Amino acid sequence: MSVTVPRRAPSSELADEVLERLVTSYSQAADPARAAQMAAYMKDIAPFLGLTSPVRRELSRAVLAGTPRPDERDCTAIALRCWELPEREYAYFAVDYLRRHVRRCSAGFLPVARRLVTTHSWWDTVDALAAHVVGALVAADPELRTAMDEWIEDDDPWVARTALLHQLRHKSATDTERLFAYCVRQSGHPDFFIRKAIGWCLREYAKTDPEAVRAFVERERGRLSPLSVREALKNL
Repeated sequence: MSVTVPRRAPSSELADEVLERLVTSYSQAADPARAAQMAAYMKDIAPFLGLTSPVRRELSRAVLAGTPRPDERDCTAIALRCWELPEREYAYFAVDYLRRHVRRCSAGFLPVARRLVTTHSWWDTVDALAAHVVGALVAADPELRTAMDEWIEDDDPWVARTALLHQLRHKSATDTERLFAYCVRQSGHPDFFIRKAIGWCLREYAKTDPEAVRAFVERERGRLSPLSVREALKNL
């Protein structure tokens, strides 16, 4: 796409207010002992504040209480500013915020989503962005499917994983031909997360059309990794 992501988060009064509340609230609730455990569990991809999911969600509700609905500029500013903060919980806040407000974003938000996918990348943020943000953008504007055709070819495995997973919630609206083509395209990829994603997206679609998935796996079993096959057929 020709849209360029701003080098810095755009100005946004809403983002100013939310970030001020957020940093104050989250930092006051930090638990250093738990933070060390969480960082170790997540392979030290980032430092943590030590907030459990229930605590973090409760704090987030208080942070957002009384704030207005954002527009796309606000969403961009909040997401990019959260991504600039070192502790991982701020990225989780941003992902939750985007999930809630993605319908207020246009196709022009896709490059922002890509920056988030490719910055401090790990499954904990990438998978939620793929299924709930990128997938929602594509569902709202099918012309973005051509962007996914580019992403599946990307050298960055997290971008390719996003393309594989973006239809996880599409159910009967899934572009089956594209889904299967993506799985074949990346079937020989050596990365664990790509092979796992192939199996996951097939297993999820099997809830909608199990026979189509079973037939695809049998037809392509020679190309698919054992991990992908095992994950795809887990519930069949």
